[in-house]
Amino acid sequence: MLIQTALMALAATAVSAVKPLEVKGNDFYDPDTGNKFQIVGVGYQPGGSAGYKPDDNKDPLTDADACMRDAALMQILGINTVRVYNIDPYLDHDKCASIFNAAGMYLIIDVNSPLPGEAITSFNPWESYFGGYLNRTFAVMEAFANYPNTLLFFSGNEIINDKPSAKVTPPYIRAVTRDLKNYVKKNFKRQIPVGYSAADVRDYTYDTWNYCQCTIDGEEDNMSRGDVYGLNSYSWCGIDATYTSSSYNELTDNFKSSSVPVFFSEYGCNQPLGEPRYWNESVALYGDKMNGVFSGGLVYEYSEEDKNYGLVNLTSDGAKLLGDYNRLKNKLTKVDWKSVMAQKAPQKDIEPPKCDEKLITHDGFLANWTLPAPPDNTKDMIENGVTPKRNGKLVDISDFKVSLKVSDERGNEMKDLKVVAFSNDEVNYPGKVSTDTGKETNSSSNSTTGGDNSTEGDSKGDGKGDGKDDKGNGAASAAPMILAAALPALAMVFA
Repeated sequence: MLIQTALMALAATAVSAVKPLEVKGNDFYDPDTGNKFQIVGVGYQPGGSAGYKPDDNKDPLTDADACMRDAALMQILGINTVRVYNIDPYLDHDKCASIFNAAGMYLIIDVNSPLPGEAITSFNPWESYFGGYLNRTFAVMEAFANYPNTLLFFSGNEIINDKPSAKVTPPYIRAVTRDLKNYVKKNFKRQIPVGYSAADVRDYTYDTWNYCQCTIDGEEDNMSRGDVYGLNSYSWCGIDATYTSSSYNELTDNFKSSSVPVFFSEYGCNQPLGEPRYWNESVALYGDKMNGVFSGGLVYEYSEEDKNYGLVNLTSDGAKLLGDYNRLKNKLTKVDWKSVMAQKAPQKDIEPPKCDEKLITHDGFLANWTLPAPPDNTKDMIENGVTPKRNGKLVDISDFKVSLKVSDERGNEMKDLKVVAFSNDEVNYPGKVSTDTGKETNSSSNSTTGGDNSTEGDSKGDGKGDGKDDKGNGAASAAPMILAAALPALAMVFA
């Protein structure tokens, strides 16, 4: 009996690496050490929106061998947070979540997808806000709530992206946030944060932030108020860009008064086309001017898709590092991470502004906080939990060796690649795991159109564009007329 108990204890420690973080004021922080947490992250959606195939029982966190390979390469980069855009809540993600956990990495999960009925649309949002949609988003949270490395959920991504969407969608963003937070409060032991990932369309960047963070008079606990705010920003472009010319100074100055954590939920401009990315913005982001305001950021993106933002090219016969991988790796190691990760969080509440039309500075942005009522069956779903659902849990991983082929930028195969399984409470950061990944080059080797790159579309979960370049989107990949026709029918099915 004692031996069995000891073995159970060993198994428990084998799957325990990171621990849940909390939000206080405008920081993520470790409640035991009091240290502020800086996101060193990457967007992860192999195959782009086309890689989300629920009919084939496939999403980015279902293939354990692929997760092991990608976690090992991310670990070498210093990644500690992985954003996953499109998830099937009814599939088994336990092995992949456990692999990333052991590698010292948190997960940010988008609750939406590109498929009809699985996202709030930028047009006619009232047609996409119905019971069946909420049932699925609640199921996504159920699938990931038990993993200690689930950092937060995004209720939407780039839903506000132009003047027409700014006129109609803001109340729906807060309504979904309200519904998700109420579900978390009622059904989960850990109060996992919920926030919104915004497009950096500069006319609406600060209006969106203020709309999401302000408090509505009379609303109990202000449940529609976002816990965090992510910004998909692509304004630092090219080798000659600076902190000032990129307007990073403007972003820092405006967000310094935030009452919630703000971070780059995507960054990594690849303009001018055909030129390498040098990642000078990464050094700035974690430097003294910015790390007191921003909680880090997530590079866009891990795998090479049709817009050429990838760090790694995934092909039918293996994975190959691209030029951006080593350039990012080497640039991140220039940061003093021990000092950055040892910073203490103030752990003080910051009073948010009250919701008022004076917060809105641009004509065309809806300055109204009258939120749509939840669909009729929402209360029952929140009170009793949704069905069907799958509750994820960490599992023991016995072998951390990478079984899939990986080569460096020059085509040399990387041997003996593996994930370093951390002990309890360890989080990854750049330089913590060192492996030879070849020499840095100035090659713009991210032009991998055609060949074995068998994906189309990018990894966006909803909304469209980023206001800086033609980066594409996921939910908008379905034609608006098809969505407009499909959603009312879906609403009737789930009513």
